[in-house]
Amino acid sequence: MRRNTAGPRHQNADVRALLQRTSGARVRIGGEVVGEIEAGLVVLLGVGPDDDEAVADALARRMTELRIFDDAAGRTNLSLVDVGGAVLLVSQFTLYADTRRGRRPGFTGAAAPELAERLYLRVAAALRALDIEVATGRFGEVMAVELVNDGPFTIWLDTAER
Repeated sequence: MRRNTAGPRHQNADVRALLQRTSGARVRIGGEVVGEIEAGLVVLLGVGPDDDEAVADALARRMTELRIFDDAAGRTNLSLVDVGGAVLLVSQFTLYADTRRGRRPGFTGAAAPELAERLYLRVAAALRALDIEVATGRFGEVMAVELVNDGPFTIWLDTAER
């Protein structure tokens, strides 16, 4: 199968999210804790240049419906809603790193900061509208994310999978 080499626009036209199931997480800027949750998901979110509000809403809904939490029998049959979990949402444009050439990653496939911030905030709002507790980092800031990856259990989502 031939790989599409038409450029970043065609390869990166989707929100990307890395979900990590956690028993607790927080994000710090400097020494200040700006967001903290107990059990739930840490979501690192990257936005592509062709994304819009409908894409952000669909991704939020998908995150809440995924059955990735253990039931009483230890099987992953429960969703974030079922377990009453929270989300720590952190913007992460580096999910669009292109490492095909050289040794320094390129990030031209990520959305412009204005669009990325708008859709990052939209995902947070969509999660809240679904009655999910949401804590966030601060868009565009250098952050330290601390988490206990429960499992470990990590899922890669992108809106191309909708």
